[in-house]
Amino acid sequence: KVYPHWYPARQALKLDPKGKLLRDDEILQNLPVGTTATMYFRDLGPQLGWTMVFLAEYIGPLLTYLLFYFRVPYIYSHRYALTSSPHPVVTLACACHTFHYMKRLIETIFVHRFSHGTMPLRTIVRNCAYYWGFSAWLAYYINHPLYTPPCKFVHIHTNTDTQFSAMSMSFLGPRGRRYPTPTKNPFTWLFFFVSCPNYTYEVGAWVSFSIMTQCLPVAFYTLLGFIQMTIWAKGKHKAYSREFKDYPSLRMAIIPLLL
Repeated sequence: KVYPHWYPARQALKLDPKGKLLRDDEILQNLPVGTTATMYFRDLGPQLGWTMVFLAEYIGPLLTYLLFYFRVPYIYSHRYALTSSPHPVVTLACACHTFHYMKRLIETIFVHRFSHGTMPLRTIVRNCAYYWGFSAWLAYYINHPLYTPPCKFVHIHTNTDTQFSAMSMSFLGPRGRRYPTPTKNPFTWLFFFVSCPNYTYEVGAWVSFSIMTQCLPVAFYTLLGFIQMTIWAKGKHKAYSREFKDYPSLRMAIIPLLL
């Protein structure tokens, strides 16, 4: 109450100035201290809840891509302003990209269950720069008037991309279980093989999008996303294996039988 600008979400405590921050669920009597203890306070800076974090990250790519697709003035040459590409793959790519981020927004608002945790504002700015920047980069080339579409047989991957996105959206982890397991929903059957099927579907969607557009920025974005999701998946897989002694030994982190 004395310092209202230091609300609980931006406060952190630790026992040693160079030590780790204490978790929110730590109990004082269980800490390695005596009858008295000195706590060190750290201001984590402005914080935002997870719902606002994901909304900020996903709205940007959705709107940015559409600006390039509709070729608003001053993006390309003035003679191409507010024109549309004659190539069907460009329209299909826009539909897939729009569907993908609309799906994420819908999941954020209506599906996902978030903890009361928060993210520092400076981290949100960095994440938004990543998502928004890459969206503008790949949209610039895919919607460019001089863009050369791939061969017609590659267009079949458009449907694959949409299906992967739909699978990712349809995946809803079971509630109340000790660890995620397959259900009657066929989109959860990847749990037989991997710990994080949502990341597997996400990678599959972007690989399909890369093949469909044959655009180097898309492939580069897919590679970076795969690396980051692999790190997250391996972390979750390790946590499951450590916490549950009966965790399925045949499961991998993100790629069945491989990784």
